[in-house]
Amino acid sequence: MSLIQSPPAPLAAAVAVSREALAGVRDMQPLYLSTGEKERLLTELAGLEAQVVELRLRTLAVAGDVAESHGSRDVAGWFAKAVHADPARVRAEERLASVVADRFTATAAALAKGGVNLEQVRVITACVDDLPDRVGVAVKQQAEADLIRLAADFGPAELRRLGRAILHVSAPEIADAEDARRLAEQERHAEEKASVRFRPVGDGTTKIHLRVADAVAGRFETYLDGWTNPRHPNQRDQHDVGNDGAGSNPDVVRLPRHRQLAEAFRRLLEHLDPSKLPDQGGDATSVVVTIGIKQLLSGMGAATTTNPLSPTGTTDISAAEARRLACTGGVIPAVLGGESEVLDLGRKQRLFSTAIRRALRLRDPVCRGEGCTIPARWCEAHHLQPWALGGVTSLGNGILLCGFHHHRIHDQVYDHDTLPDGDIRFHRRA
Repeated sequence: MSLIQSPPAPLAAAVAVSREALAGVRDMQPLYLSTGEKERLLTELAGLEAQVVELRLRTLAVAGDVAESHGSRDVAGWFAKAVHADPARVRAEERLASVVADRFTATAAALAKGGVNLEQVRVITACVDDLPDRVGVAVKQQAEADLIRLAADFGPAELRRLGRAILHVSAPEIADAEDARRLAEQERHAEEKASVRFRPVGDGTTKIHLRVADAVAGRFETYLDGWTNPRHPNQRDQHDVGNDGAGSNPDVVRLPRHRQLAEAFRRLLEHLDPSKLPDQGGDATSVVVTIGIKQLLSGMGAATTTNPLSPTGTTDISAAEARRLACTGGVIPAVLGGESEVLDLGRKQRLFSTAIRRALRLRDPVCRGEGCTIPARWCEAHHLQPWALGGVTSLGNGILLCGFHHHRIHDQVYDHDTLPDGDIRFHRRA
């Protein structure tokens, strides 16, 4: 004999009648209904579904004996197996059923009438539970009633947004004070949990794990967005761009978002003004790039840059990258002779001044890479005659290049020519 006992007759009868009625219309096609009839049928079906869900939740909340009779850990585990449902979904419904049965009788009643749907119930219970206990039971009950009323006009996403500010509707006299407390708690929590961790991987990259307050993260992303320039199609993967480097290939694909943000992070750091950073050891915070005179002149070989994460305090970079950094980054280039003597300890005056950059932007409204349309405000200043070869930092010796073309002009794989109009044309070396 089965240990499963039939539900009370009225509940069983209601389910049986509903299933029998639906079975009776199984072969009737809604295709032939009028527009108005289809509208009514869809909305009534939504209400019926809510009523069925309410009965299921109400039964799950009191069906612990079913799980016990089958030796199951909980009724959700038994039910998921019995009806071949997703256990995680059923278990979430069981938790919600207990919450609704214990504390949300008004929401349960609305669900039983088809006035709210399951997702709206999840939002209502979550928003009310988020209210601090200090507001009192009466305020929470009023918030629940107000959210049920709002559910008649708003879906789950909009209802969730309204729920975050429900006190301004349910208890406006304490809403501002509670907002202040809540935000203070959030900010205190964010400050306690904030962290920055660096972990060198060993392959030339370092993993950086950030956990910061939402406002800080938003500001950081805003700054990075300023460098990604998503409106211009020329910011593309350099491996996919044609030999002219101008982004003329119609089949090129934009860098994925995470690559764009990484590139933007690099550019943001390179454009920080070290003179505005705190002093360290009596000197301004500076990055020093050390390179031999031969490597500097030829653009071949390696250089080093200061790196506090490295056991040696330095990281190797290519000579071409060192020459590029000397154009734009707030770095100090240290040039060494054959016996490692310092031939020149460059100062930041080698960098283009604000006045020269303004003049360059007036003269070069877009990147001077042939065919490139990246506007001047996104570009970097470059010495036409490298400073390593005696080039001066002046308007006449300067040109604006976007980040992509600035990398390319220092790339030993490519050569370039200056066209009569001053644009730069790139081509692979033979």
